[in-house]
Amino acid sequence: MFFHVCWAVFLYSLLTIVRAPVIWGLDTKSGKIAKQRILEPRISANLSNQFEWPLLFYTCCILIIISGAARDDVQLGLAWVFVIGRVIHSGVQILTSNIRLRGAVFTINFLAVFAMWVRLVLGV
Repeated sequence: MFFHVCWAVFLYSLLTIVRAPVIWGLDTKSGKIAKQRILEPRISANLSNQFEWPLLFYTCCILIIISGAARDDVQLGLAWVFVIGRVIHSGVQILTSNIRLRGAVFTINFLAVFAMWVRLVLGV
């Protein structure tokens, strides 16, 4: 969970860096800053995504900890699949416009959290 929080902090920082030149009136005639501005809506959308499905990830993690199942290697592995998948999803969403790839990465994240919930509920 901490790694995902750090990832969100990174995305907030990245968004600030991309927005700063315009906010501070540093836009130059070179066009380099304008090229970075295309990333702003993508970073912003990805940042919003970090607070949708991950909410169910955090909830499941807390329940896993409370239930004493935190030492379950399968749950830990699924949690890492989710977190690494979020990083990959960010890269795909911010750096490309490949909706199919983004959907495939999201599906992996989705299934990892769903499997965590199933494992938790069934006590497997």
